[in-house]
Amino acid sequence: MKLHHLRPPEGSKKRKIRVGRGEAGRRGKTAGRGTKGLKARSKVRQGFEGGQTPLQRRIPKLKGFNNPNRVEFTVVNVERLSRFDAGATVAPDDLRESGLVKQRGKIKVLGQGDLEVALTVKAHAFSIGAVDKIEAAGGSIELIEE
Repeated sequence: MKLHHLRPPEGSKKRKIRVGRGEAGRRGKTAGRGTKGLKARSKVRQGFEGGQTPLQRRIPKLKGFNNPNRVEFTVVNVERLSRFDAGATVAPDDLRESGLVKQRGKIKVLGQGDLEVALTVKAHAFSIGAVDKIEAAGGSIELIEE
């Protein structure tokens, strides 16, 4: 068998009907579309619903913007870190074990409340107030880069 011997199967190809070729032809003049009306016209625009208010105008517009690249942080306030012993290193795993943080993911330490214990705190982000309060208590911070 050679390439020029290949043929489509019998009945798989239909001849196109040539419509609208004059009044003498079998499908001339209105070309099988009847008379007048929407379906007799050449095109109906996309989304047209026969004069009914279209879907894209019935649905209210959404306000705002959802950033697909947003980084969600789980937050912990400085006052909650007081439960750890002085001189301890507090990492995200320690926070999860103690129940301060329930979710997986990145952790940010915020500066609400006071801290009396000197700690080394490891987290993915810190607020300026949290850094000030941790260092004022004699502790230090370590940023986790991921």
